[in-house]
Amino acid sequence: MIWFRKRLIIYTVILIIATWWAIGKTEFEWGNFANFANAFAFIGDRFLPLDWEILPSLVDPMLVTLAIAFLGTFFALLVALPLAFASAKNTSRSPVFYYINRFFLSGLRSVPEIVFGLIFVVVLGLGPFPAVFAIFLHNIGVLGKLISELIEASDRGPQEAMESVGSSRKVGNLFAIIPQIWPNILSQYFYRFEVAIRTSLVLGFIGGGGIGQRLINDFESFNYPAVGVIVLSIMAMVILVDLFGAFVRKRVI
Repeated sequence: MIWFRKRLIIYTVILIIATWWAIGKTEFEWGNFANFANAFAFIGDRFLPLDWEILPSLVDPMLVTLAIAFLGTFFALLVALPLAFASAKNTSRSPVFYYINRFFLSGLRSVPEIVFGLIFVVVLGLGPFPAVFAIFLHNIGVLGKLISELIEASDRGPQEAMESVGSSRKVGNLFAIIPQIWPNILSQYFYRFEVAIRTSLVLGFIGGGGIGQRLINDFESFNYPAVGVIVLSIMAMVILVDLFGAFVRKRVI
């Protein structure tokens, strides 16, 4: 008990020091919170009334954004799934192979989508195609790591049972591990799908197409009533994707 209290005090002191250091680095000032009232005044003066007449013109950009997010995330899942087995300690061929794949996934995950997008926009040109590749590469790293951790946490019993009846290692992985973790894989996939929708908005700022490009164009032209409608449309799209993901997960579990 005394040992626990000492560690708790040490961790608390470290946390306080880290928080104090971060406040200084970020120029955090409590007095700035009083300025948030200006944000409400700005929205009331510039955004309202909303320009609902632009809704029909938003349908196609929103569908493009959904297509970017879906393709980038779905293709990433197809690639990340086998890489995750190679990056899990209990299913990897060897320690060397394990660390190589881990390093590869960490490398992809450490590069933000916006960096990939800037590269592919230059190489492939403007449009949604570079945005798909940017989301695809980054999500391989993220999904590969998340799924590999699910594999490492899976129950060893079903795999041992299949090996005892003569099944190969690959067959054991397929029929003993995947059924255990599949609901969690779907949960991670739909979460990354939601993130990809928001990411595709940022990629639209650099010429990646979709509703993000429409948003930045209206914002730069000070068409704030249209910006407000676009933001609400994006919120509705993300909520619908979340509800659809919950529906699918219930049918799988």
